[in-house]
Amino acid sequence: MTQLAHILDELKAKIQGKNIRIVFPEGNDPRIIEAVNRLAEEALIQPIVVGPVSATLHADVTVLDPADYAEKDAMYDAFMERRPGKHTKEDAQALLAEETYFGTMLVYQGKADGLVSGAAHSTGDTVRPALQIIKTKPGIKRAFGYFLMLRGDEKYLMADCAINPNPSAEELAQFAVESGKIAPLFNINPKIGLLSFSTNGSGVTEESLKVKKATHIAQADQPDMAIDGELQFDAAFVPSVAQKKYPDSRVAGQVNVFVFPTLDAGNIGYKIAQRLGQFEAIGPILAGLNQPVNDLSRGCDADDAYHLAIITAAQTIK
Repeated sequence: MTQLAHILDELKAKIQGKNIRIVFPEGNDPRIIEAVNRLAEEALIQPIVVGPVSATLHADVTVLDPADYAEKDAMYDAFMERRPGKHTKEDAQALLAEETYFGTMLVYQGKADGLVSGAAHSTGDTVRPALQIIKTKPGIKRAFGYFLMLRGDEKYLMADCAINPNPSAEELAQFAVESGKIAPLFNINPKIGLLSFSTNGSGVTEESLKVKKATHIAQADQPDMAIDGELQFDAAFVPSVAQKKYPDSRVAGQVNVFVFPTLDAGNIGYKIAQRLGQFEAIGPILAGLNQPVNDLSRGCDADDAYHLAIITAAQTIK
C-alpha cells in the first residue's frame, strides 16, 4: 500500500458515516462526475453537484441548479448581507448564477460543509468567492495554501505555495502556527522550520530579519510547538549540517513542516521536490478559512478530485 493510500484510508475512517456534504461546482466536468459517483458509491460523503448536469449520477448525488434553485432569493439576501454595500441585487443575481459563487454560498449558509473546485476554474475563481464569503477564521489575517509532499515513507508539509506573494512577518508566523495545527491530520508530528537564505543570523537583510521576526512571533504564540528559524534548507533538513550551523535549534535537521518566506520560494520549492525529487504533491490545500474550500489543478484527474474531496471532508471534523 502506498503512503497516500494509507493516509486516505485513515481519513476515510474518520469521515465515514458523518454525512459530510461537499459541493462540487463543476458538475459537467467528466472527471468530477467520476469522482462524485465513486464517493457516493462508497458512502464517504454526500456529494452536491452544481448543475444542470447531463451525465448519469449515482442516486445519492444531489444536483442543485442556480437557475431554478428554490431558495435563491434568500441566498441573494444572505450574500448582500455578507458583503454590505458592495453589490446591488442585480450584482448578487449575476454573481450567484456562477457555479463557484453559488457553491460557496451553499457552504456559507450551512447547506454544505465544504467545497472542491478548480478542475475547470482558475485558482482565483475558486479562492476569491471563499475569501469574500466564507472569510478567514477569527484572528487569522490571510488564508494560505499548503502541499502534502509524499515519497516512499517520507511525509512533509510545505506552505505557503499558492496564495500570498510576499507575506509579512505576522502572516508568516500564522502560516507556521496553522501548519503545525494541520500536520496531525496527516499523522505528522510537526517540527516547523521557517526558511531563508540565512541560518540564525548568518546573513542579515530585510528579508532574513522578517523570517527571524516571524519565528519569534510564532514561538511566543505557541511556546510548546516545535518552531524555529530562520533556517536554510540544508540546516533545516540535514542533521549534520544543522549540527554545524545551528546546534542549539529545537528543530534544525529534523524539520517536516517547511514555511517559505515568499510565494516565489514556496511555489518553486515544492515543484523542484515534485519534478526532480519525485515527490507526490497533494494540494494546494487551503488553510485559515472558516470552512474548507480546496482548489484542484486544471490538469487534475478523477483520482485527484476524489482524494481532495476526502481531505476536504476530513478538514470539517473539529
